[in-house]
Amino acid sequence: MTRPESAPPSDGSRSDISETDQPESDKSGEDQPARVVMSSGDVARALRRVAHEILERNKGSQDLVILGIPTRGVALARRLVHVMAEVEGRDVPSGALDITMHRDDLRRNPIRAIEHTYIPAPGINDKTVVLVDDVLFSGRTVRAAMDALSELGRPRAVRLAVLVDRGHRDLPIRADFVGKNLPTSRSERVQVCLAEHDGLDEVRISGGDR
Repeated sequence: MTRPESAPPSDGSRSDISETDQPESDKSGEDQPARVVMSSGDVARALRRVAHEILERNKGSQDLVILGIPTRGVALARRLVHVMAEVEGRDVPSGALDITMHRDDLRRNPIRAIEHTYIPAPGINDKTVVLVDDVLFSGRTVRAAMDALSELGRPRAVRLAVLVDRGHRDLPIRADFVGKNLPTSRSERVQVCLAEHDGLDEVRISGGDR
């Protein structure tokens, strides 16, 4: 099924920083040069490992649905299902899940573009749904995704896969599959660059006291 779109799919220009949980007001150390903590090869290896871990835990791709959280979570979800298709010899249903109207900061910042939501034909009822995002920080984005998902059906189970877990959770949420655990200070900024949006694959940290 396809949920009606309120706006065209995002082109990735919503924010230079892909991490939706990251405070917009944190500008400390912004003049310091960013340091690369994951190269293109690191990103590729991490995603391949995560794809294999998902399949192993699910005992294959049966009744599995992969949903990316816009913006960069969608690109990551597509890469994961590509690896899974190579392993399983069959396509894994995938799509995108908009969280905009479920964000808990919507009242403070009501002017937000509605992102693209697409639920693949099998739907999510009685499926194992894996939500995919680029960076896990406070956990508020994931909570919004859970609320959005509840309006679309009743999965058998919901898992979370992220490329980077940077810590500093505000909510009791953790990822089931992590590409890289990256200890950070709250004053640092984590930026995930993907070829689909930024022309290259890279994870950078900027700011903080170094």
